[in-house]
Amino acid sequence: MISRAADLPLHYNAVDVLERNLPGRADEPAILSSERCCTFGEVAAEVNRVANALGRLGLRRGDMVAILLLDTVEWVSSFFGVIKAGGVALGMNTLLKSHELRFQLEDARARFLIAHDALLAPLREHLVGSAFLERVIVVGADVNRGELSFGDWIARERTTCEAARTTRDELCTLNYSSGTTGEPKGIPHAHKDLPLCAQLWGANVLGLRPSDRTFAAAKLFFTFGTGGNLVFPWYVGASSVLFSGPARVAANVLATIERFRPTILYNAPTGYAQALAIEDLTTRYDLSSLRLCVSAGEALPAPLWHAWKDRTGLDILDGIGCTENWHIFLSNRPGDIRPGSSGKPFAGYDVKLVDDEGREIREPDVVGNLWVKGETAALSYLRREEASRQTFRREWLVTGDEYTRDSDGYFWHAGRSDDMLKVGGIFVSPVEVESTLIAHEAVLECAVVGEKDDAGLVKPKAFVVLKQGVPSTQELGARLIAHCRERMAEYKRPRWIEFVEELPKTATGKIQRFRLRG
Repeated sequence: MISRAADLPLHYNAVDVLERNLPGRADEPAILSSERCCTFGEVAAEVNRVANALGRLGLRRGDMVAILLLDTVEWVSSFFGVIKAGGVALGMNTLLKSHELRFQLEDARARFLIAHDALLAPLREHLVGSAFLERVIVVGADVNRGELSFGDWIARERTTCEAARTTRDELCTLNYSSGTTGEPKGIPHAHKDLPLCAQLWGANVLGLRPSDRTFAAAKLFFTFGTGGNLVFPWYVGASSVLFSGPARVAANVLATIERFRPTILYNAPTGYAQALAIEDLTTRYDLSSLRLCVSAGEALPAPLWHAWKDRTGLDILDGIGCTENWHIFLSNRPGDIRPGSSGKPFAGYDVKLVDDEGREIREPDVVGNLWVKGETAALSYLRREEASRQTFRREWLVTGDEYTRDSDGYFWHAGRSDDMLKVGGIFVSPVEVESTLIAHEAVLECAVVGEKDDAGLVKPKAFVVLKQGVPSTQELGARLIAHCRERMAEYKRPRWIEFVEELPKTATGKIQRFRLRG
C-alpha cells in the first residue's frame, strides 16, 4: 500500500494501474459496454499495440497525444498506450465546439490526434495549417488522405511492449479546466498522481474492492470520470462500465445501471435531481446492484441527499476535488456522512481556510478561501505564468472555493470565490439560498447570482428550473420567495425569481453563474 509518492519506485509508469492485474486477474472482466466487453488481458494487449504503433510514428518522451473519442475500449487503450509509450495523454472534451478543440490542440502542441470519425468531421477544416499536429488516427469508417485508420494502424503491431522508463514525477496526462469563469487552462499531472489518488481516496475512503463494478455519468475525458471509472477500480482489480452515449440524460444512466449492474455510481448533483424527477424511478428501473453513490462537481444540497436516500435507500458520498489536484481531496465517507457538507479531509491532504490576506481562519463557521496541500496537486498551468502564480502558492493549491468549517470539522461549501454576494455589507452564499430553494417541491434546480436593484445595491436573484409539469406563474415566484423568507435571514432571500428552461453549465455539470449575471 502506498501513502506518498516516495512509496513508488523512482522509475514508475502509470500503466501499472492496468498491468498490476495481469498476474492474477488477466482473464477477469475489465470493461463492460454495449460495444465490447474485455478482460484485463485483452485490454493490455490492445494497449501494447497502441504503444508500439505510436513508437513507429516516432513518438518521443513527453510528446502530447490528444484523444477525442467516445467512452469506448479505444479511449482506454489509447490513454494507457500513450502513457506506456512515455507520451502525455490529452483527454479532449467531446462536447466542445471545433474552434475550442483547435485551441486546445494548439495550446498543448499535440503531435498526434486519435479521434472518432463522427467527432473529427467538423474539426478537419480547423486542423488545416496546424503548427504542431503531424498525424491523425481515426476510429470509425471515414478516413481522409493522410489519416490512419485506428484498426489498421494497430492490427500488425505486437501485443507485447516494454513500458517507457519514465520517472514517477514525469508528466503523463493533460486536462483542460472546464472554464466556469473564462478561458480554459491546461493542467498537467505526473505518473505518481494516478495511483496516489486511487489509494488515498478510491481505496482508503470509498473502500473499493475487486468485486466492485463502477459506472460514471462523467465521461472519461474528465478526471472525475478517468479516476472514478477507470483508474480507481482498476487499481484494486474492479471492473468498469462504459457508456458511449449521452449520460446527461437520466434515462440513459438508469438503463445502463439496470443492464450492467454496477455497484458504485458516480454522478453530479444535477444527475441525481434529474433521476428523482422520474415519478416511477424505483419501479421502472432496477437499482438493486448499487451499494453506494458518489457526487462531485458541485455541492450536493442536503434536501437532494435526503430525497435520494428516501427514494432509493442509497447513501451519496459528496466531496470536492478539482482537476488541479486530479481528484477528490475533501469527502464524506461511508458511515460518516453529514448531508449538505463536503465532509472532512482525509489522509494524504491538508486543508485550511484563509482570509483575503492569506491568514488562516481557525474559528468555526467563518467563511474563508479553501486551500489544499497534497502530493497529487499540479505544479502549474501549462504556459500560464500569471494564472499559475495566483493558484499554486508554494505547497498550497488555491481552489477558488469559499467554505466554512463547523465545530465538528465538517466543511460546508459557500460558493466560488467570485460567486459570493455582499448584501447590505454581509456576505451571502449563493449555495445556501439555492439549497433552500431546492427544498421546495416545485424546484428541480436553480442558481443564485447578484443583481443590482434600483438603488444600485446588490441583492440575490434566483434562476429556477421547475419540475416537469409545474407551471411557471407569478404566484409561484412569490411563493418561492416566501418559502426562503421563512427559512433564512431576510437579507439572504432572493428578491427576484426568473424561471428558465435550463441553466448554463460546463460539460462537467457545473453551473456557470457568470453567464447569468446581467
